[in-house]
Amino acid sequence: GPIDLVIGADGDPAACDAAHEACWETFQPVLTTLVAELAALRQPLPTAHAGPAFEGPVARRMAVACRPHAHDGLFITPMAAVAGSVADHLIQGYRRAGVRRAFINNGGDIALHLQPGEHWRAGVVGNVDAPALDASLVVTAESPFRGMATSGWRGRSLSMGIADSVTVVARDAATADAAATIIANHVDVADAAVIKRAANQVRDDSDLGDLPVTVSVGALSEASIEQALSRGLAYARELVERGVIGHALLALAGRWVQTGALAGGRLEHTGWMEAA
Repeated sequence: GPIDLVIGADGDPAACDAAHEACWETFQPVLTTLVAELAALRQPLPTAHAGPAFEGPVARRMAVACRPHAHDGLFITPMAAVAGSVADHLIQGYRRAGVRRAFINNGGDIALHLQPGEHWRAGVVGNVDAPALDASLVVTAESPFRGMATSGWRGRSLSMGIADSVTVVARDAATADAAATIIANHVDVADAAVIKRAANQVRDDSDLGDLPVTVSVGALSEASIEQALSRGLAYARELVERGVIGHALLALAGRWVQTGALAGGRLEHTGWMEAA
């Protein structure tokens, strides 16, 4: 912890009030339940089989969201999906008559509820150190997507890559959370401008152990930017083709790339052009 949530709901006031109360009740045991399994949740998921069976509902969501990447042979622990999994767990209370749409934003990892005909727009900020509305992603109720998440080395979590931001739309927030983390790890290049340190030297309780994480990115050459974005985009496109995610938008040093058109939604951008 702590867990800080921004929650919004539109619809019948009585229904929204009841949903808020249900969310509050569901939230009460979340942190203590996670802590009870924290040691196992910080361990890498195995590549060859399903891995440990978790008891808590949020922990189970975390593991399910992360297993596709473990099966790809990548290092990942269930903690890569913790924020999105909490949001998914709590949004269930809003899926009731009278609530037209709702969102739960857990540090940028967002779970959605949309009744038919509704849509939701999220603003995308590529660089939190120089915040500006760089793009917006619109998700419609007719799409299968109900989650989005953003990761990158500038965020509050550690990253093995150098992406300023990777925003992912997926069927739920947990899936988007894990995918954004791993895609951001792929946005990487060997360059003297990139400084990395062991994760446990940056944060002693990190689930990444002694793996190198990015602590600083200086001025990159155009070739390095292109190479790093190409690596991240290749894995993101693979995830789209496999049906794991719906869309990914990657940013590095003022450059943007994306996986393609967003089915069941649209991408609106200001001042940037895709560099595929």
